[in-house]
Amino acid sequence: MKTTLCVGALMVATLGCAARAASPFPDAAVDEPLASTSGRETLVVAGGCFWGVQAVFQHTKGVLSATSGYAGGTVKNPSYELVSSGTTGHAESVQVAYDPSQISLGRLLKVFFSVAHDPTELNRQGPDTGTQYRSMVLVSSEAQQKVVRAYIEQLDAAKILRSRIVTQVVPLGGFYPAEGYHQDYVYRHPFEPYIMINDRPKVEDLRKRYPEIYVEKRAPTS
Repeated sequence: MKTTLCVGALMVATLGCAARAASPFPDAAVDEPLASTSGRETLVVAGGCFWGVQAVFQHTKGVLSATSGYAGGTVKNPSYELVSSGTTGHAESVQVAYDPSQISLGRLLKVFFSVAHDPTELNRQGPDTGTQYRSMVLVSSEAQQKVVRAYIEQLDAAKILRSRIVTQVVPLGGFYPAEGYHQDYVYRHPFEPYIMINDRPKVEDLRKRYPEIYVEKRAPTS
């Protein structure tokens, strides 16, 4: 389990799935077409410490905002300390708001499964262990669920990863934004050892693998 503020023991870096992929990640065969007009849709995912996941999506074209928070459990308005105890059922999560005319749900899932985390690790990511670091996609509609499940089946069938995907696909019961000091953490603390080892490599992986959707993150407003 990581210690307070995600600064647990410095272990082997989580470098995304690039080193574990047998071949390039495919586009989603089942996907929603790009919308004809601008709009706002949301996707909630969990894949380990939310700092790195948030940073990856903040650098993804078409993403309007990415917010660190908690989801998947039953406790309302949980605190970081309570979620870290592993007793709430919540996982550290990120709510991704995106413009469906600029990026599709399937493309966001491709980023999530290939860059943002390792979907084959059960109840852990890199140095962080516990159910609060489990891999999840929390769906808010049948349409979302269809795309997510189809993509997981597609990746497993293609044997893209070293083992089968353990990502849970569950209904979104609620999303609770994390405390302010957790937001924009990678941007605000770029040279913290945990960030340099575990999170900045993910953003760099996004830039190298998908330059067509990589964007520089604007400075936070607060």
